[in-house]
This record gives sequence, structure tokens and C-alpha cells, in this order.
Amino acid sequence: MSAKDKDCGHHDDDYQQFLRRLGIVLLILIIILGLIIFIIWAVLRPSKPHFILQDVTVFGLNASSSPNLLSLSLQVTISSRNPNDRIGIYYLTMDVYGAYRGQQVTLPTLLPSTYQGHRDVVVWSPFLSGDAVPVAPDVALSLQQDRNVGAVLFNVKIDGQVKWKVGTWISGRYHLNVNCPAFIKFGNPDHAIAIGSAMKFQIVQSCNVEV
Repeated sequence: MSAKDKDCGHHDDDYQQFLRRLGIVLLILIIILGLIIFIIWAVLRPSKPHFILQDVTVFGLNASSSPNLLSLSLQVTISSRNPNDRIGIYYLTMDVYGAYRGQQVTLPTLLPSTYQGHRDVVVWSPFLSGDAVPVAPDVALSLQQDRNVGAVLFNVKIDGQVKWKVGTWISGRYHLNVNCPAFIKFGNPDHAIAIGSAMKFQIVQSCNVEV
């Protein structure tokens, strides 16, 4: 083997050692960065946003038993408050819909994506509707009975995704489930405001939030 070949082999060994050392340094930096992010996350510990169902305006509500169909048209006002001092929230895909007795009775309405800063409040007022929605026989019967009594318990639900923002760092996506009970007293005019042919009910009910 010539001296030139030996020299090339020596340079190849040096290059391989350099790549190994560079890889080790990058791995250490990634681990340190991950630890820093984890420590910041653990110290700040983001709290879930607080959702409140403010009011429900009912434009129409009809149920039939032959066949078992339900038609519903309403508008809801929902507010969300970010309780965190140093963490922002990105609301991404957010579908809101109405449910009765565990069954979805309106089409999902997509809420606009938005960013919520520290201690900020965001308010949405989506329309929810379902036209001749097929329901189970017991659901249609229960709704007719509730209407006769004068009080109906609906649930306004949100199925979405959020991201947390700490400084310039943004987390991955987290699944957001919100369940807002809406106890509507049709038989008590003191709890409603007439808006044309519609009735607006002040609810101000805290919602259950899971992230």
C-alpha cells in the first residue's frame, strides 16, 4: 500500500469520527432541549379553558312519532376563558352540535379557528339546526313528554382540537371535548325573552371540559 493510500484511509477514519461526534453532540442538544421544554411545561402546567353556555335562542322545535323525526333550529352563545397567565391556546377544528338523550339531533357547525391569549375570553354564537332527523322511538316520545311538562334538557357539545403556546413554542394537537347542559324551561315565560317568533333563554351554565 502506498503512502497516499494510507493517508486517504487516515482521513476517512477522521471523517467518520467527526460524524460520530457530531451525531452525539446533536443528540445531547436535542435531549437538553426536550428537558427544558418538559421542565417549562411541568412548571406552568396549563389549565383547561373554562367554557360557559350563555344563552340559547330557540327558533323551532318539533317532534313526530310516525315516523320518529325531530326538527330543531336554535342559536347558542358560548364563551371560553383562558385561565392561564403564561400559556396561549390555539383553537383549531371545532365542531359544535346539539344532542338530546345522548343522540345528536343537529348537524355539526364548524367554529372559526382562533387564538386565545393569556386570560382572554372568546365568544361564539353559532346556529344549530337539524331538519327531520331520524331518532329512536323513545327519544321522540321523551321529547314530547318533556315539552308537555314544560322543560327540556338539551346538550350543546363541542368536538375539537387545541394547541398550547408557551413563548414561541407550540405544542402538538390535543383533543377537546366540551359538554354544556342546556335546561330550557318552555313553560316559564319569566326565563325567556321573545324575539319575534323565537324565544331566547338565559342559561349561564358552566360546561364540562376534557382535554
